[in-house]
Amino acid sequence: MWDLLKKSLFSTRLMSVLFLAFATAMAFGTFVESWYSTETARIYIYNATWFEVIMVFFAINFTGNIFKYNLLQWKKWPVLVLHLSWILIIVGAFVTRYISFEGMMPIREGNAENVFYSDKTYLTAFVDGDINGETKRRVLEDDILVTPEGKRSSLPWKSDFNGQPFTIEYVDFIQGAKKGLVADAKGNEFLKIVEAGDGQRHEHYLEKGEISSIHNVLFALDKNTEGAINIFTSDSMLTIDTPFEGSFLRMADQFSGAVYKDSVQPLQLRSLYNMAGMQFVIPEPMIKGTYDVVKVPEEEITEQTQDALVIKVSSNGQQIEQKLLGGQGVSSFSDKFKVGGLEFSLAYGSKVYELPFSVKLNDFIAEKYPGTENSYASFMSKITVEDERPFDYDIYMNHVLDHKGYRFFQSSFHPDEKGTILSVNHDQWGTWITYVGYFLLYLGLLGIMFFGKTRFKELAKSLDKLKAKKAKLTLVAMIFGLSASFGQQSPKDHQHAALPTNAQVDSVIQATTVSKEHADKFGELVIQDEGGRMKPIHTFASELLRKLSGSNAYRDLNPDQVFLSMMLNPAIWFNTEFIALAKRENDSIREIVGVPKGKKFVKATDFFDAEGNYKLEPFMMDATSTNNPNQFQKDFKKANERLSLLNFALSGQIIKIFPLLNDENNKWISAVEFRSGQYQVQDSLYANFMRNGLPYYLNAVQKAIKTNDYVEADKILEAFKQNQKNHGAEVLPSENKIKTEILYNKLDIFNRLYKYYALVGVLLFVVLIFKIFKAREIWKATAFFLKGTIILFFIWHTTGLILRWYISGHAPWSDAYESILYVSWATMAMGLAFGRKSELTIAASAFVTAMLLWIAHQSWVDPSIANLVPVLDSYWLM
Repeated sequence: MWDLLKKSLFSTRLMSVLFLAFATAMAFGTFVESWYSTETARIYIYNATWFEVIMVFFAINFTGNIFKYNLLQWKKWPVLVLHLSWILIIVGAFVTRYISFEGMMPIREGNAENVFYSDKTYLTAFVDGDINGETKRRVLEDDILVTPEGKRSSLPWKSDFNGQPFTIEYVDFIQGAKKGLVADAKGNEFLKIVEAGDGQRHEHYLEKGEISSIHNVLFALDKNTEGAINIFTSDSMLTIDTPFEGSFLRMADQFSGAVYKDSVQPLQLRSLYNMAGMQFVIPEPMIKGTYDVVKVPEEEITEQTQDALVIKVSSNGQQIEQKLLGGQGVSSFSDKFKVGGLEFSLAYGSKVYELPFSVKLNDFIAEKYPGTENSYASFMSKITVEDERPFDYDIYMNHVLDHKGYRFFQSSFHPDEKGTILSVNHDQWGTWITYVGYFLLYLGLLGIMFFGKTRFKELAKSLDKLKAKKAKLTLVAMIFGLSASFGQQSPKDHQHAALPTNAQVDSVIQATTVSKEHADKFGELVIQDEGGRMKPIHTFASELLRKLSGSNAYRDLNPDQVFLSMMLNPAIWFNTEFIALAKRENDSIREIVGVPKGKKFVKATDFFDAEGNYKLEPFMMDATSTNNPNQFQKDFKKANERLSLLNFALSGQIIKIFPLLNDENNKWISAVEFRSGQYQVQDSLYANFMRNGLPYYLNAVQKAIKTNDYVEADKILEAFKQNQKNHGAEVLPSENKIKTEILYNKLDIFNRLYKYYALVGVLLFVVLIFKIFKAREIWKATAFFLKGTIILFFIWHTTGLILRWYISGHAPWSDAYESILYVSWATMAMGLAFGRKSELTIAASAFVTAMLLWIAHQSWVDPSIANLVPVLDSYWLM
């Protein structure tokens, strides 16, 4: 029996089944995360018992194989190290899951905290009762994970207090909940108060005859209280008596007035009151109702919105349902209630962990990219650890604090930038065990490749013998794969397939086309984009044209000429057929727009009917409100995004070429923004330059098109550039960087490389097949030439990465597009490194590299260079 059990548990067959089950589970988990949420995936997969059983069997199988295959000998050390690494990784995961804990620690500036809130949510019950005349308490607690799609918990709880049984069971879950008033004619009277003390809107309901503290300010309704803002009701009006001086602003007619201290005045509804260091609004008269937990409308749910757990408590023939408001980062108990003679108090939310020291936040610093309001370059918490030996420390992205087994990471911050949120992790053993496991995994893989007598090396020798026999099959497979891949290319790869046919539109565009020489100078002018990145207009024009039409040119016009034409005559581009539609078998979007099936390019005006109604409007609500849009909804969203981008470009808002004087965040604005009155400039000469400079330039360009004399237009361009040097030098890129970025755009290295890699890789396969069957000198010379060509492509590939690194200021593996570029480069590098003895390896690597680069240039990957998000602002990426 034992031998049969060992044979089953330690078999390679079981290992294969486990790997297959594990891979399938991870794949399904990824889909569940995208369809629903990470919590739902944890409930059904990652935290499920069956998934943990797979891990246990993995550990047993790896351990048994060490002895079954006698791996405890020097010549087999790489395989032994691999098995040990997998065991340690599983053990490390077990320690992290069941022994360690982590959570979030919010701290306001100037305050010190020594507690943090667990990332897991718990249900906690306090049960109080009398035993021999003394009040005793029983505590029940366990983690609970609930989503609208399911739950994972130990409920129902069946227990007793001094012999009296009681039951606590799950009833329902409300995603997105808050305390609110439910209208009830028989209910009590309440007054609604709205404030935004921490940057977020909060609603409070003040019950008649009660006192409430809102951000440490007392409010009393029909209960005269010293030191409080007293609100009184009478037959037809509300009055206010406050111990603070203040003011109010009535929103409807902008009427303002003063609020006098210790004076009874009429209360102004729907008016913004400012007193006691806070602002609040009372939007409506007294209402009757019951204060309870209510669901928050879907469109109002934010990250700060709590959830609610509905629990039923039963004992001694009585039962009561309770709605518990809570969630991650919240820890508060419900009011006490009695069931069957026992007193209960319940809480749903995070567990509170206490640190053996305190952390004081001295200052929180948030740096934004130039000219932006919400695009953060970095944020940092300057803290003091208050312990036996206090010390100061700076916590920011990728710069963590380790102290007494706890790790502190910069996670987020409060909306008003006056507080920080630190992620706290207590997993010293789990982390180190896992790190050792990954180190051994890397060491074992190196050992298998270069050292020791392993089965992998024996297989490699066998493969060398079979290489000639398999070459023909490999060639056939690659040809079929190549055909299939090129057959699936998106419409943007066929960029010149459809051109406008309207003669009037074409003649106007030709009439507003500037010379290539002047367009090149215009393309060097720097703008500040919405994300705060400083870039030449050529970059924006290239991105605009590529996103709208899928091409890098419109007819024989380059991006700079197209964009200048748009500025000179915006209306004509609304009527130009150059907006690409996705190529799909179902032409529903074309039917809605009213263009023939299969049509690749449409006009912006096609999306509006004769009355000016937007044809996609009825479909956009469903497309934008779902977390899992279908393909047609994705097409609607893409078309809508293209229209929005075109409108943004034609409106002139993107031409942010004017530095705002003395702006602490180096903001640049457009002439459109300045003329709107949004920004004030004291220097009248500079204000006039901002208001009239661009129209004057466009007028000079129109004259130059007719006369072919661009002297005046060139002078104005130089004036724009000199103005940027004078007032925006702090964020203005160098001339070398500007020219390099334009060169990078024009070379379009990676978009071209995948075609070259694929072509030469397949040719090399063909030549190597001929070489196998007939080893003539011509085949050797051709193979040598093709290998040299691939090496040149690799050098060009490397050059492209270096250029992108120089332009962006960070290593080119920071987003999806750059990661694919880097992986493709590494693939080709490994192919060349290990292809010295196998030319087929170089050919295969070239083809795989081509496929990766092709994937990088599909419509769902954005190749634009962008500023780094704070989490990627690391010295590893610099």
